[in-house]
This record gives sequence, structure tokens and C-alpha cells, in this order.
Amino acid sequence: MPDTIDAGFVDHMAANVALQFLDRVDLSPRSEAFRYPRGEAWESVTWAETGAQVSRVAAGLLALGIEPEQRVGIAAGTRYEWIVADLGVMCAGGATTTVYPSTNAEDTAYIVGDSECRVVFAEDDEQVAKLRAHRSELPHLAKVVTFDAATSSDDDWVISLADLGTLGDTFLADHGGVIRATAEQIRPDQLATLIYTSGTTGRPKGVRLRHSSWVYEGSAIQAQGILSEEDLEFRWLPMAHSFGKVLLSTQLACGYPAAIDGRVDRIVDNLGVVRPTFMGAAPRIFEKAHARILTTQAAKGGFEESVFTWAMRVGLARAALKAQGRQPGPLLQIKHFVADAMVFGKIRQRFGGRVRFFISGAAALNQDIAEWFNATGILILEGYGLTESSAGSFVNHPDDYKMGTVGPVFPGSEVRLGDNDEIQIRGPGVMEGYHNLPEETAKTLTDDGWLRTGDKGELDADGFLRITGRIKELFKTSGGKYIAPPAIESKFKAICPYASQFVVFGSERNFCVALLTLDPDPLGDWAKENGVDGDYAAIVASDACRAMVEGYVTELNSHLNRWETIKKWTLLDHDLSVESGELTPSMKVKRNVVEDNYADTIDAFYA
Repeated sequence: MPDTIDAGFVDHMAANVALQFLDRVDLSPRSEAFRYPRGEAWESVTWAETGAQVSRVAAGLLALGIEPEQRVGIAAGTRYEWIVADLGVMCAGGATTTVYPSTNAEDTAYIVGDSECRVVFAEDDEQVAKLRAHRSELPHLAKVVTFDAATSSDDDWVISLADLGTLGDTFLADHGGVIRATAEQIRPDQLATLIYTSGTTGRPKGVRLRHSSWVYEGSAIQAQGILSEEDLEFRWLPMAHSFGKVLLSTQLACGYPAAIDGRVDRIVDNLGVVRPTFMGAAPRIFEKAHARILTTQAAKGGFEESVFTWAMRVGLARAALKAQGRQPGPLLQIKHFVADAMVFGKIRQRFGGRVRFFISGAAALNQDIAEWFNATGILILEGYGLTESSAGSFVNHPDDYKMGTVGPVFPGSEVRLGDNDEIQIRGPGVMEGYHNLPEETAKTLTDDGWLRTGDKGELDADGFLRITGRIKELFKTSGGKYIAPPAIESKFKAICPYASQFVVFGSERNFCVALLTLDPDPLGDWAKENGVDGDYAAIVASDACRAMVEGYVTELNSHLNRWETIKKWTLLDHDLSVESGELTPSMKVKRNVVEDNYADTIDAFYA
């Protein structure tokens, strides 16, 4: 990567997302744009075919009376239709409001109502039912457009995506050139997206993101030369999350095709079929893959496990030398050649065999896990940003990266460290503010446009940012020592291949404690190998399971400062989940909710 990247691209970006998309269609009409599953097979569409479908949806929305910046909701999982709907909203001049399909009916109604959505795309009968249950509270909602749901009803409040396309055809026949003309009227500072952040307490806040922010995000990646039209992305991340949205912006800028399937349980199978060159993911995906590989090898035992352990030592040694800028000697190179043939190549094949790199975001990635994957020849580039900064503000480069950092700030943006080393960002990606919440906006944005992230960090001499903690998550023990729970939690997940969640507490107490949950899949395999019967609750209650976890906690404590060590812990009889309200849809722990739910258990540790 060059020492400096010319940020002049900011002055030459498309004016809005609609024009960015239409320009991509004109530039690459016959190139593949998307592929998506249809039954067991995958279908592919070109940019021109996608453009025609998006134009029908946009025209349909114009026929329904959508005006500039009026909100259109999408309550659906990640799928091709989500993207067509979103781009249709962009080309109609509206503003997309994203809703996770896992959001309960009450919160769905709150988001749709607070944003004053005129139209909502609802994936299926379940999503339609949430809206029907609160219809009287949603006076602005004139129409619901479904992807899969039944549409027969006593009124025409619910129509199908095909019905909307038919409306669009009629509108286009009477208004030739309307899509391009509408796109050219959209201002760069016009509202493009409302994304409601799932806070740990209170109602979610709607983050207002402009057209210029999304165009900038994609253009900034393109300017760094990280991706090109030759790449192929596999996208499973929730499109309702800013990470999913920024990948779409990057795709429009760079022109590569993307395979779309949001089914999390199909990720590994899909990677083998799609064989992408890159994928974005949250750290939990890499934690689970790392754990699965380790437990599989341990179960094999004997010679195979010994070879695997030897190969990892070789890979880590070679990677450590290269990180120091040194070349491995001939003997180590020979050993690595054997290790790659016997172990690493097989691991890479699990991910399709063509991955140039993964991009990790949405939460902190444990450095040990990143280095472990790097030793196998799989590079994970960590990035950083917030919904409030349109997802991407920092990213490592495949030719210039530092493990344990999130890379340098995007070209065209600035970073500084404020009070308590708080990371602050200024640039085109920063939000306009929170919807209908001027006081919250004033707390988060400075008068001169800096975004207060709430995260602590440090910058090295090369401008690479290291995240050192979440200011609100730091706590002080009664002995006066500061604790950063996420750092301890990620270390445990790197050590214990059976871990799902590890949540540390101890604010104003005299020692740290933890609540643990285990991943049901590898735990089930462990139970069979160790003769433990029963369901999840019975397994974690067994003496054998507690002894196994005790060993990993002891190992964790050996890597911590005395005041950080976990003195007491317990295994919960169920995993945390989005449905229980203890995890956000992007798999972050709602620490306050967990602490409230298990207050008696935590208090008992100190009794």
C-alpha cells in the first residue's frame, strides 16, 4: 500500500447511491452482479438484469407516491430481494429503514412508527403479522410489499413484490426516463438510510446516514486498491446492519459480483460451493471456525493430532518471522512446505480454497485467533467503524497490516484521541445525527463534526489504530484497578474451543467473576467422547464438564494480571441468544441486560 493515498476521489464521487448504481449498470452491463440460491442451485444475474429489476421496484414506489427522503422499511433477512428493494428505494429518492427479521413485534412497530415509514418490504407472513398487530399505531404506513408471504386479505394493504413490479411497469410506460431523472435530483446530503442501533438499554436510536456517506465508503475502499472486479464476495452478513450495507456500497464502487445468502447455518457449505475470494464477518464466525477445527483434530488424536500440532508450530514460527520483516531460513521453508501440504491446504479448502482475505468487523477480533488463521495461510484483516460512521472508518490492507490493530483511517477521513484516549472520527462517513433525538446527537457529535465513538484506543507511529476498550464497559474494582472485560472475554474464547459466551463482571467489587455459556455443537461432540449423557443443561451441570471448563479458566488466569483473574464463575444452563434479548442481532452481548437477568447469581459470588 502506498504511504499516502490521494483523497482527491472525494471530489469526484457520484452524487448519490442511485447514480452510483446506475453508473455501475452502464459500465458493466454484461458482467455478473449477484448470484443467489434457488433451491439447491445458484442463479446468477448481470448488472443490466439487476438494473431492470431495480428500475421496476423504484417505479413502483414512485407510483405509490414515495417522495424524496420518505422512509421505506425493509424487514427481511439477507437475500437478493433485500438488495433489489434497497436499491429501488435509493433510485426512487426514498430512504431505507432497516429492520432485523429477529426484531420482536413491539420494537418493529416502534422503528416503523418512529421513522414514519410509508411502505415496508416484509419478508414473509411472520414479518407481516408483526405489522398487522400494530397497524393502528402506524398511520403513515400505506402499503406492505412482501417477498414470500401470502397476500390474500380483505384489503390491498399487502401486495407482493411482483405486484409492485407491475405497478412499476405501468409507471415506466407513462414516464420514460423517470429513474435517471429522479436519481439526478437526489442531493449528496439527502437522507439515504435510517439504521436503528440496538442499544443495551432503552429504545434503539435511528442513525441518519446520507447518500454521500455510502458513496464515500465504497469509493474509499476502491481508492485503496484492496478489491477489484476480479474478486467474488460471499455475503451472509445482515443487510440490516451497517457492515452489510457498506459491503454493498463497496461492491457498487468496485464492480465485483457477490453471492448472497443470509442463512448462517449454511456459511461453511456455501463457501465450498461459491469459492469466494473474500468475505466480511463478525469475529464470532472466526471463533467458531477456529474452535471447530481444534476440537475436530483433538477428537482424531494420535498421529493426525500430532501432525496438526507440529504444523501449527511451524506456521506460527514462519508467520512471526515475516511479521518482523525477516525471511524464514531454508529448513523452516521446507517444514512449512510439508505443513502446508498436510494441514494448511486442507483448512483453506474448507473455505473454498480461493480466499485472499477475510474482513472482520462489528466487534473486536482476538489477536491470537487472527495469528492462528494467518499461520494457516488465511489472512483476516480487521477493520473498525460504527453505524454512526457508516460502518467503515479503518481497515488493514492485504499488503500492509498489523495484527491486533484495525489499520489506518480511511483516506479522506481524520482520527484523533480525545479525553480518556477516546477515539474520535471526522469525515464524509459520519452520520447526520440521530433521528428525532437532537440531545443525543449533541452528546455524540462535536460542534466541529467529530464523532465521539465511546471507544478507547491508541495510535502507533504509522497511524495504525489499536482498540483498547469500550469506555462504558471499563470498570474499576474496589481495589482501584481498571478492568477491560472484552479483552479478558476474547482471550478465553481463544483458549477454550467450547466457549460461546464469557461475560466478566466486578465493578466496585473486590474481584472479577464470569458467567459462561458453551457452544452446543462442539459441546455435544465432547459429551459423546467423554460419556456424558443428556441435553445441554444436563451436560453443563455434570462434574466432568465443570472440570473441563475449570482447566480452561485456570489457563486463562495464568495469562492475566492478578487483579484481572476470574475468582468465581458459573455455567448457565442455556446459551445467550438474540431472541432472549441478551444479544444484539450482530451477536454482541447486551452486558447490562445479562447483568440484570443474573443479578442474584452475580451477587451470590460475593456473599
